[in-house]
Amino acid sequence: MADRVPVILVHGWNSHPGVWKQLVARLEGEGIPYRRFDHTGLRDRGLPEISAALDQYLTGVRKECGWSGPLDIICHSMGTCIARYLLEVMDGEARTHAVRQLIGLGPPNNGSALAELFSDPERGEAIINRLTGVFVPDGFDPSSDLLVQDVRPGNLVIRSLRNAGLRPDITYRVIVTTNPDDVPGFFPWFDGKTWELGPDGKYRATLAGNGVVAHRESVLPGISLDVLPASRGPEQTLPSPDQYCHLFLPKNPLVIDRVMEYLKEPAKKK
Repeated sequence: MADRVPVILVHGWNSHPGVWKQLVARLEGEGIPYRRFDHTGLRDRGLPEISAALDQYLTGVRKECGWSGPLDIICHSMGTCIARYLLEVMDGEARTHAVRQLIGLGPPNNGSALAELFSDPERGEAIINRLTGVFVPDGFDPSSDLLVQDVRPGNLVIRSLRNAGLRPDITYRVIVTTNPDDVPGFFPWFDGKTWELGPDGKYRATLAGNGVVAHRESVLPGISLDVLPASRGPEQTLPSPDQYCHLFLPKNPLVIDRVMEYLKEPAKKK
């Protein structure tokens, strides 16, 4: 349909464009045009370089598809930081990229405590071993992973995002999940909890997270979090608790429902 705003999908770290399969089916069903930005070939690059690649990609897609108006950008996890770095740091003043909404699913907007833990000399190895094959690849070395290093809370990239500030011409949405019933199966590798860095700079486990990214890492100034709690409701009506964890956010039907609401009703408030 000619009145549908096109969508760009940006996957996260150690992921791929296939995570958007279920959402793509909904987009196609509603006649919403879309494209998937694939940065799997840039796994040895830092976040600013991947953002520069997204810059070129958006320019090329607009020319190819004849899209001259605003776009909606939907991101999973670290993909949100990639898009934000482009829009706020690289393009913040020029605003050459017209974006209506930026929708982040479980984003580490303020840096990732888990990325910091990976590099912790005392805890890092145990954490990596526990998540190998689940969230981190075999042979993962955090010191050589530029993207992981870039989202450590004290890194220059995160500081640049904080200093740049949000763009007033973009509506920001942040969708997160939580484990209110303390179900270990929500994210069994951490017994249903999420590691975060508290205000005192110490690590602590919280239920206010998705197993990988805590809510305090997702918050943006002046933007309310959309919190979808994992529930033990009937399986025929609600996903099981494990479907609310970080790994399944792009596939969770309730998350997809919320995304579709915003795409069809961009002025809607939650």
